Amino acid sequence: MRCGKMAAPPPPPPAGTAGAWGGVRRRCQRLLYWVPVLFISSILCWSYYAYVTQLCLLTMTNIGEKVVCLVAYHIFFMLFIWSYWKTIFTLPMNPSKEFHLSYSDKESLEREPRGESQQEVLRRAAKDLPIYTRTMSGAIRYCDRCRLVKPDRCHHCSVCDKCILKMDHHCPWVNNCVGFSNYKFFLLFLAYSLLYCLFIAATDLQYFIKFWTNGLPDTQAKFHIMFLFFAAAMFSVSLSSLFGYHCWLVSKNKSTLEVFRAPIFRHRTDKNGFSLGFSKNLRQVFGDEKKYWLLPVFSSLGDGCSFPTCLVNQDPEQASTPGGLNSTSKNENHLFPAKSLRDSQSHLLTDTPSWSETSAKAEKGKVGMSNPALTMENET
Repeated sequence: MRCGKMAAPPPPPPAGTAGAWGGVRRRCQRLLYWVPVLFISSILCWSYYAYVTQLCLLTMTNIGEKVVCLVAYHIFFMLFIWSYWKTIFTLPMNPSKEFHLSYSDKESLEREPRGESQQEVLRRAAKDLPIYTRTMSGAIRYCDRCRLVKPDRCHHCSVCDKCILKMDHHCPWVNNCVGFSNYKFFLLFLAYSLLYCLFIAATDLQYFIKFWTNGLPDTQAKFHIMFLFFAAAMFSVSLSSLFGYHCWLVSKNKSTLEVFRAPIFRHRTDKNGFSLGFSKNLRQVFGDEKKYWLLPVFSSLGDGCSFPTCLVNQDPEQASTPGGLNSTSKNENHLFPAKSLRDSQSHLLTDTPSWSETSAKAEKGKVGMSNPALTMENET
């Protein structure tokens, strides 16, 4: 090697190499996301074999007990599988086209410096939208990645890389976002999985006791019976706390994200801004027809883009109120949104008996809501 000369740098990789490796990495990540689902599925398959074959068919001697346990077990099993399947494979709903910026508005945002010009663009885009929440700094909720004005209760999921309507959380156990489109399915999945585990633990208990008192024949069934009880009891404890937490969320009409960061309206933060009372909060998730409440079929009210609120303050910049009702003063409070709701949810505000719970709160401190301050801030 001659002195005074440096070795030439290695040639850069071909242009398509980085993209190819990026694609492989993304596919590997997508496969890894299914590992928790496969784990739950394998546990479920083993529990079916252990309960049906080893416990019911080979261990139980009473025919009546065997038939009752098999019938009840398969009912819980099918409801569990059905709700779990719907939670996994129901696609999260994204904001409708009306919340996306037009091509001209996108160009204006890119061209104009941050300031009054961009505020005017967002003012135009959000003028006729049913939006009442804003960011902590008083800015309109705008997603830079999806290029849209966020509907109320909508958040951007970093895993899905999409804005999800009424997002609760991204659940690795179902490899899906839990939001407006599948929240009812997720609740039923928790409920039926808890009932499934409790049923197994209850019917397996006497045989679990016989295992420790040497009352079972010395076969491989005794070890399946022991581990079946341990697994059912362990999952029952964790599922009961999680299911209880989400029942509380439904009763308060909150999402997990809203518990950690309460929604911010025009005048102040209001952690109960979307609560309409227990009955109406329940109907928003499960719908008006009670015959569908316990089935994993979609029956939630609305479209996920607009929600009734407990108290709304009319703003002169907002669209007129539904039903021809108009505000006579800028600071006059109303028990209906300043912008029109979808028909499937607006009836919740016209049913006056359920307002007894929220009217007391309104007397203590009236919380107004209107179009957010129109300064842009990225929120993901």
